[in-house]
Amino acid sequence: MSITVKSEQMVKVSPDQVYYAFTHAIVLHEWLCDFATVAARPGGRMYLWWHGDFFSAGEYISLEGNKSIKFKWFGRGEPAPTEVTVTLKKVKNDTQVILEHVVPDGDGWLEISHGFKVEWDSTLANLAQVLETGQDQRIADRPLLGINIDAFTPEQARVLGVSVSQGIHLADVVPGMGAHAAGLQKDDVIIELNGQPVTNDFGSLLNRLQGKKGGDQVEVVYYRGQVKKTVMMELTKRPIPDIPWEPAELAKRVRSTYDNALARLDTCFTGVSEKEADFEPAPGEWSAKQVLGHLIQAERGWIANLDDAIGGYERLADDWGGNLPSHINATVKAYGTIKAMLDELRQLSVEMVTFIEILPSSFVERKASYYTNAVQLLDLENHTLMHLDQINGAIEMARKR
Repeated sequence: MSITVKSEQMVKVSPDQVYYAFTHAIVLHEWLCDFATVAARPGGRMYLWWHGDFFSAGEYISLEGNKSIKFKWFGRGEPAPTEVTVTLKKVKNDTQVILEHVVPDGDGWLEISHGFKVEWDSTLANLAQVLETGQDQRIADRPLLGINIDAFTPEQARVLGVSVSQGIHLADVVPGMGAHAAGLQKDDVIIELNGQPVTNDFGSLLNRLQGKKGGDQVEVVYYRGQVKKTVMMELTKRPIPDIPWEPAELAKRVRSTYDNALARLDTCFTGVSEKEADFEPAPGEWSAKQVLGHLIQAERGWIANLDDAIGGYERLADDWGGNLPSHINATVKAYGTIKAMLDELRQLSVEMVTFIEILPSSFVERKASYYTNAVQLLDLENHTLMHLDQINGAIEMARKR
């Protein structure tokens, strides 16, 4: 005996787009989970993970192109694996999605099946919105803190004078948003949010925001050096970015943001000697050239991310470890001069803009993938701008020696 949970959803796209959304990791991420790694073939893996440490470790059982997908589902804490069959039926220009999740009868499965019904109904509705509009309702409802974060290591804790080893290290705060309005600053370390501890895992911060929306108040506990502080923060409502749906126009706007950022970088290095640019203000603090090395690596990473998005695959399989000192130093040594490093940043910007100009139409039609990447691309300038003070500070320290 078994129980069949059935959910249905009409989606205003063709069956091939829905099939793609069930068989490619980066698209599963866009509507279903927070991370995925898959091999869409019979017997191939289907690992899905959500912030909060829920996951399903299963595998594909059978696939019929643009018609059906059957996979094994084994969620964390569930008594045994179960099976999900997704059938796609073309209705004029739309697709009827029929999902059947079969679970055993007994041993608490009735209650579990009710939970599956609620989740699949909600999730398939989000699938429709994502494929039709490009917007993930989970993200649209998620409030903003207005922070940029950096890795938090024991070495950084010592440099900052912080007596904790777990928390979210702020690389910067965004003017006018919640964290800035509440008085948080660069190098603060958040250790609690909404009455719950926060770890080095950014996902722990997102977990504390579950159920919260823009305008809600949350308590934030953080360290500034050795001083522990508590403040109430009003969460910022998430704006809906206005993005161009034509790659040529998107490329033009991204080019403009690059030109502004590169011009301001040029200003930072005007009249700066190679020796000054090589000066490290303190152990663990970057020289101006090391910041350039970081910016070069970031640009390469964003080009790789766009490549992954077009291919439908997730590159980042583990927690991000980035900013490796040996790699940054290798980049600095390889280019050698300020001019060579600035020229490389310009060339990478040309490569990215050209890549955007010739985006394949099949990618643009995948609205969620295109929308998500367009938003990120239009915001790339901010990463460079947030490092300008760091560059100027290192140069100023070099001149005071």
